[in-house]
Amino acid sequence: MEIHVYDTYVKAADGHTMHFDVLTKEKDHDKAITYAKEWLGSINEGNATVTTNECTFCHSQGAPEPVEREINEKGYFIQKMEGCS
Repeated sequence: MEIHVYDTYVKAADGHTMHFDVLTKEKDHDKAITYAKEWLGSINEGNATVTTNECTFCHSQGAPEPVEREINEKGYFIQKMEGCS
């Protein structure tokens, strides 16, 4: 499966920067932002600002099987990079 990677940097409620990638099978910027907001809400950071300034398309690549499985189930996968709980 080819996936699309959206590089995302947002400010957490306590002011630190959270860096994560939104991985999705559809190259759709609006959906990537929606998925980022959904995930942020699930970790109690639902008030974080996520726009095209914070979430940008990076590249496309193949997906390992566990990532592909989660994308097929939820529509997306979050790859935590820095400052994520």
